Amino acid sequence: MCGIVGYIGHQSAQKILLQGLERLEYRGYDSAGIFVVDTNQHQGHLFREEGRIERLKNKVDMTIDAHVGIGHTRWATHGEPSVRNAHPHQSASGRLTLVHNGVIDNYRQLKETYLSEVAFHSETDTEVIVNLVEHFMITEGKDTEAAFLKALNLLEGSYAIAMMDENQPDVVFAAKKKSPLLIGVGEGFHTVVSDAMASINLTSHYLEIHDEEIVILKTDTATIKTLTGEVVERAPFIAQIDANELDKGTYPFYMLKEIDEQPAAMRRIIQAYEDEQGKLTIDEDILEAMTESDRIYIIGAGTSMHAGLVGKQLIEQLAHIPVEVHLSSEFAYNQPLLSEKPFFIYLSQSGETADSRQVLVHTNASNYPALTITNVQGSTLSREADYTLLLHVGPEIAVASTKAYTGQIAVLAILADALRETLHLPASFDMKHELSLVANAMQSLIDEKETIHQLATDYFANQRSAFYIGRGIDYALSREAALKLKEISYIQAEGFAAGELKHGTISLIEDQTPVIGIITQSNTAGHTRSNLEETRSRGAHVMTMAMNGLEHADDTLILPKVAELLSALVAIIPVQLLAYYASLDRELDVDKPRNLAKSVTVE
Repeated sequence: MCGIVGYIGHQSAQKILLQGLERLEYRGYDSAGIFVVDTNQHQGHLFREEGRIERLKNKVDMTIDAHVGIGHTRWATHGEPSVRNAHPHQSASGRLTLVHNGVIDNYRQLKETYLSEVAFHSETDTEVIVNLVEHFMITEGKDTEAAFLKALNLLEGSYAIAMMDENQPDVVFAAKKKSPLLIGVGEGFHTVVSDAMASINLTSHYLEIHDEEIVILKTDTATIKTLTGEVVERAPFIAQIDANELDKGTYPFYMLKEIDEQPAAMRRIIQAYEDEQGKLTIDEDILEAMTESDRIYIIGAGTSMHAGLVGKQLIEQLAHIPVEVHLSSEFAYNQPLLSEKPFFIYLSQSGETADSRQVLVHTNASNYPALTITNVQGSTLSREADYTLLLHVGPEIAVASTKAYTGQIAVLAILADALRETLHLPASFDMKHELSLVANAMQSLIDEKETIHQLATDYFANQRSAFYIGRGIDYALSREAALKLKEISYIQAEGFAAGELKHGTISLIEDQTPVIGIITQSNTAGHTRSNLEETRSRGAHVMTMAMNGLEHADDTLILPKVAELLSALVAIIPVQLLAYYASLDRELDVDKPRNLAKSVTVE
């Protein structure tokens, strides 16, 4: 969470920093700020504002002739959202200015040991970093780079940092550990960004920065060093991002655009994983490693974990390999007993999820094979795992994940089917054909927006709680459906196994409480309907979503028929739209729900 943008070159620094921050606002929007140095007077100018980037834009003096600067958009971890806690932060003398993503675990200890005489102006751990660098400059006579290196060697936790010294206005210093950071490389300029999309309009060439490395950026050079001062040579890579995909176009919100993109994304995934003969394939090294394992562990957080629950059903039913799904934040510090030959799958839209990365560090140390399924090539989880499968769904900017969820399930389905074939197990359906049908089914439901909007109004207006229920895959989907609703509409929504309602939760059903039943599995359809009747008898306002072939005459919404194992890819469309319209009806910011950010890079 939080976003960093830095620039050094010949163009207007203010313009580039503000544009970059707008593209990173999905990472945090509690406050924002930029620092630039006037080219003529060599004087620094700091602008900070609480709230969205739009408020900061109104505060920045665009007439300053500045060609170097750093900026930050914040998701609060230490200290409340406010101007005084907004980045950039400055050292006590004002000479150093710094922006920071991540969490410094030992900042209190560093403050007490080295900075007891410093008057702090914020509640952030970031202000400790910038003053620590200045402390070593003053007390030990170190130059900026040497002081920066010494300070970094004392930090415990996670960080991505960009720093400027007003006495060296032609340099930007950067460093990272556990938090994402990239260097954009262009003709006569460099950028430092949390995400390539922040400066993809300027360059598609980027340098990866590895953990515990620093970068000294000048207009024409980017020098990478380890924390021991050793120079590192590294060639840039090309970021596969289409700048046009970052534009909302005619859509009012990114979330609606990204829901609408799912049929096309499904077709793109099919194309990406088919060989010259038109057959869906997975790298043989991945399949060999997985078939040699005795159990697969899927690790994820939030929406990714929910996709993993569907993936478990796909792999177990198609490939007959046992699968466990774990929350990364729990697994990292409460690791269960593992099988003799585990194989790990990490699901992450960004490839930067801190909790998942913490698990990967542990499993790598034990030499367990690992596969990352992510939307971002070159991300931390992708680099550090043995194998990577990409989602190919394009940039996802709305905080509430939509197309990344369906992309993860589709890639897991292709993987499960490839495993089935490798193990010479019979096929129950043609995966490529069925995924094509899924794309068509998605589109038919997307075309029902007006109907679904009316359902959202009828069921959720003035409601404070709601329940999604289902069994098997429908239960896994119910958990994701509830997450979508709660995170953007603030309705207290829960996804329950339908059979578990009567074991306590049914006591929460009141008159007109929305209960949405998802029915796509033939072996449990009757049981789920019985559970819905139990809630209806307690006054619930029941909505039923049933797949064609399992429908009753009075069902609320009929879903197009697809293979039951792939039903979550279709049933998710109306629940995404229900959440979207519930939020829209409440006049909330659909893309940027309160207290949430897109890329969770802190544990």
